Amino acid sequence: MEQIIATVRGFDGALVVVPEPGGDFPEIAWGDAFFYYAPDGEMPRNTQPYGTIVTKDHPGDTASDLDPPGRWRVNVQVGRKAVPALLGPEDDPAAADVLLPHPVYGALGWICVVNPGERTTGTVVRLLREAHEAARARAARRRS
Repeated sequence: MEQIIATVRGFDGALVVVPEPGGDFPEIAWGDAFFYYAPDGEMPRNTQPYGTIVTKDHPGDTASDLDPPGRWRVNVQVGRKAVPALLGPEDDPAAADVLLPHPVYGALGWICVVNPGERTTGTVVRLLREAHEAARARAARRRS
């Protein structure tokens, strides 16, 4: 997880938000990570993150079974058209190191990987970079 967070922090214009106890974020978000394109270093107010890491089950999102120790999931917005080409035959939403549709937002173009490992880390990093570049392009269009 730390490797992925460090990699995204290295993207030009990336902002990685990791809420901690005592901050402005609700307790459910503590320990999770949110990835934005924000070259000014300010969290965008009207933009969703292009990627996240969640470290626990959330209300309405328990299919990945993230509550046991050591389990976490990276989520990436890849777009509806890209999702089918990325997925394999695995359909267990709790399977580790497998590209899967996000259990809640898959139909909206999000994929996920529980505990990325040898098989998926490279792909996850590539998809996060592509999502970051897409967020950069959207920001440029909004400015012009």
